[in-house]
Amino acid sequence: MMQLTGVETQVLADTEAVAAETARLILDAAADAIAARGAFRLVLAGGSTPLAAYRLLAQAQADWAHWHLYHGDERCLPPDSPERNSRAADDVWLAKVPVPREQVHPIPAEQGAPAASAAYEPVVAGAVPFDLVLLGMGEDGHTASLFPGHEILPGPLVMPVHDAPKPPPDRVSLTPSALCRSRRMLVLVTGAGKQAAVARWAAGEGLPVARVAVGGNALVLLDRAATPAMPPEPDLG
Repeated sequence: MMQLTGVETQVLADTEAVAAETARLILDAAADAIAARGAFRLVLAGGSTPLAAYRLLAQAQADWAHWHLYHGDERCLPPDSPERNSRAADDVWLAKVPVPREQVHPIPAEQGAPAASAAYEPVVAGAVPFDLVLLGMGEDGHTASLFPGHEILPGPLVMPVHDAPKPPPDRVSLTPSALCRSRRMLVLVTGAGKQAAVARWAAGEGLPVARVAVGGNALVLLDRAATPAMPPEPDLG
């Protein structure tokens, strides 16, 4: 049984099952938040894993008028670049549902990492605590744009990232100070390429994703392909 220290862990059959469970949990969290507080504040994850969940949300019925959407990180590219996290979310989901555009808050990363971080800081400060933070994990154990071996600033809610180990090198990321100020956190991990990082996480290595997930009391959804082979149970007979 796969279990990561300090977080709830659930292993599902495949990427489709992870997407379906993610969409269900997002919709449930939205309904609860809107009923309790009149708004649902969700932080979106970049990368490919969440896109399958976003496609399911595009087909769902929800009280979209009360959704407020933020991004956990962004690449310093032009707004219309297909490599932007905000563009990907728009293309597969947000352009297809009636969330008011003024309630969608992209990171202005085209301004450059320092300026964009400064501009997004008050946006995040006005939104926390979030209702739900959605995160993925890279093959090196990074999450958002918080990379192993890079300093993670303890004070600000948003930070510039330079010299990222994967292109583009300049990015903007919410910090653990922001990401962990949430009522619920989901971390999505799919694909065989993630097995090594999951094994390092399970062994107690201080990967960025582990630090954030523990601080956010996360539920980690893995598919079987991302789950390292477990040693056989000892024969006690």
